[in-house]
Amino acid sequence: MADLLGSILSSMEKPPSLGDQESRRKAREQAARLKKLQEQEKQQKVEFRKRMEKEVSDFIQDSGQIKKKFQPMNKIERSILHDVVEVAGLTSFSFGEDDECRYVMIFKKEFAPSDEELDSYRRGEEWDPQKAEEKRKLKELAQRQEEEEAQQGPVVVSPTSDYKDKYSHLIGKGAAKDAAHMLQANKTYGCVPVANKRDTRSIEEAMNEIRAKKRLRQSGEELPPTS
Repeated sequence: MADLLGSILSSMEKPPSLGDQESRRKAREQAARLKKLQEQEKQQKVEFRKRMEKEVSDFIQDSGQIKKKFQPMNKIERSILHDVVEVAGLTSFSFGEDDECRYVMIFKKEFAPSDEELDSYRRGEEWDPQKAEEKRKLKELAQRQEEEEAQQGPVVVSPTSDYKDKYSHLIGKGAAKDAAHMLQANKTYGCVPVANKRDTRSIEEAMNEIRAKKRLRQSGEELPPTS
């Protein structure tokens, strides 16, 4: 019986020490604080969503507004607003470089922004429809001019003045005209007339001359002139 009682007592957990009790108390307090914070955050999200739903509803009912810019929000708030806008059937975009400075703009479907307008907001600039229209017209005009020039081909540039008149005070009008005359190639340069190429001697005269030159080489005498 004593052995059975001893085994039961040994199997039972020992009562917690003072250190263990303090650790468990702190863990319970931390869990309670975390749960309270989560409930507060959840309630804040619900209240924020209700506020955004009201602002979006007022925006839809206001016929004089086609877009609305909200104050900078954190990532969670922007996500909630985008969801509210989507449910309402509107269009929304986020702009801004830093996460702390990013804001949301909403647009009515029939007044959805163009790519040029979105690029302007992304650059941090205000959208001016009048300036954008002028810029678009100038761009179209430049494009048409380029197309017309491409169809016409390369432009031939003609001098506005004659260089002879421009430098006449230096070289004189007569000298300028003489210097500017058209040069023509001498077709006879380097050419020998056909009459000079033809050998007019007879065969007998040519043979006599060859024999005379041969005798001159042999005798060393001077070659007599031929008629």
